[in-house]
Amino acid sequence: MDSYTKKSGSTDSLNNDTVLPKELPFQLLSGETFQEKNEVSYICPYFGPIRGILYITNYRLYFKSSIDKDPVQQNLDVNLGVVSRIEKVGGASSRGENSYGIDILCKDMRNLRFAHKQENHSRRTVFGKLQNFAFPLANNEKLFAFNYSEKFPEDGWNVYEPIAEFRRMGLGANSNIEWRVTKVNQAYELCDSYPAVLAVPRSISDEDLKAVANFRSRNRLPVLSWIHPQSLATITRCSQPLCGVSGKKSSEDEGYINAIMEANPLSHKLIIMDARPSANAVVNKAKGGGYESENDYQNVELIFLDIHNIHVMRESLRKLKEICFPATDDQKWLSSVDNTMWLKHIKCVLAGAIRIVDRIENTKNSVVVHCSDGWDRTAQLTALAMIMLDPYYRTIKGFEVLIEKEWLSFGHKFQQRIGHGDINHSDADRSPVFVQFIDCVWQITRQLPNSFEFNENFLITILDHLYSCRFGTFLCNTERERVNEVKKYTVSLWSYINASLELYRNPLYGGFGNSPTLQTVLKPVASMRHIRLWKGYYCRWNPTMKTQEPIYQRTRELLALQDQLRKQIDEILECRTDGNRTTLSRLASPLH
Repeated sequence: MDSYTKKSGSTDSLNNDTVLPKELPFQLLSGETFQEKNEVSYICPYFGPIRGILYITNYRLYFKSSIDKDPVQQNLDVNLGVVSRIEKVGGASSRGENSYGIDILCKDMRNLRFAHKQENHSRRTVFGKLQNFAFPLANNEKLFAFNYSEKFPEDGWNVYEPIAEFRRMGLGANSNIEWRVTKVNQAYELCDSYPAVLAVPRSISDEDLKAVANFRSRNRLPVLSWIHPQSLATITRCSQPLCGVSGKKSSEDEGYINAIMEANPLSHKLIIMDARPSANAVVNKAKGGGYESENDYQNVELIFLDIHNIHVMRESLRKLKEICFPATDDQKWLSSVDNTMWLKHIKCVLAGAIRIVDRIENTKNSVVVHCSDGWDRTAQLTALAMIMLDPYYRTIKGFEVLIEKEWLSFGHKFQQRIGHGDINHSDADRSPVFVQFIDCVWQITRQLPNSFEFNENFLITILDHLYSCRFGTFLCNTERERVNEVKKYTVSLWSYINASLELYRNPLYGGFGNSPTLQTVLKPVASMRHIRLWKGYYCRWNPTMKTQEPIYQRTRELLALQDQLRKQIDEILECRTDGNRTTLSRLASPLH
């Protein structure tokens, strides 16, 4: 494009005419193109101003310090998808060194500031390039994922196949389970935010499903998420019923809820877990929504889980970012974390999922889960409960399937919650719902480290690419939007991850299948005494709080050393048995 190859008048600005890819301090990705190069100062909040070169491509900004032996190694590699907003600092009348430049506010808990020299007028060019490539939707351009075309051994779009997953859970034509698979939503006409393939009670016809959908917000009727292999107790998910202030009823919906209960042969009671605080559910009645009345729905127990809405969570994370970056106040650290309420919200979500697990596992009740529309708190609860109940979802492949199923196919609004390529940073629909879910998973892995095949690096990689726009996995809001354009023209995140599985394996994992050490049902503790701030994610940009080395890396080294010592013991025992002198193998470094 001409605008990317035209020479700038700035003496600090160099572009495609003068810079060859081999001169770049990083490797360009497939589809990534160099755009701009400028001399700037990175205003590091910990080590002060650092002179260097800022490189801009259509995917990233990269800052390389000009000090060859820089003791702090302040090189930055930031993908532009993570940028929330860009602001100019200072003007023509600004005086003082480093008072004129650009502030970059990011979605991943950090902010960046670059100072420019006023006389070179380089700020205008850099600001324009960053605005164009960080917010392509504002310019009617495509996200970088549609340019990225790297090939991987496995196609991650094939990781999740709904029919195969239902068969894994025991559903099928020859099954005696009282649930069936239907493609009534194949054209996304029953519910445009649901997947094409659904599982519903066998006793309910496709025609009845339409009447039930009409009584649920956004037509999100109750459908199967998971079924217990022994008791056949189920987790189903949906949205709130449309009762309204007048208390409207639906005999079809009441019959459908009863059919869910009847499909469980070991219980004559159904639990409805409403994720909202009860006061919020009452307020929703005034907006045409509401909740199930125990008087109208027979043999049903309604429980409110008191999890707050997306706006409360967004504000809580904003407060957490303020105390984690750039500086931390040691004197008030614990009280500051407490005041954000973030850990209390994490505890509340975890506690709700544990209550679902308790009802499924211990009292054999089937559980229906919903919030308002059933795509935020509902996804958190069903996915966490399924991780605790089913060891398959604790494997790398199983966790990928879980995200595809409970989050992507069931219409969590990733585009609206994250704002991919959208310049409107103050959009009220933005919220860290998925980040909160991954945090909850990390809390469980910290309490039960032997139960998960994946490590912390796996979870952080998922969150990094939640924002990066390099892969198509988290683009758009629904399966209907992804099925044609995104899956056809973008690469899946799972293709990338599954090509380097050793980076994401947990060496303490007890195994999956017939392993006697594997705990089938996990029982984490949702207590403030056990919930911890995930410093490895939220505080990783702060060098005063960053761990010296990843714990999983040290663990792998120790396990390798342990394996070598065991081999030496075997050699010694063999020498004693044979009565021969044998030269023992040299103990190698576990790093090699």
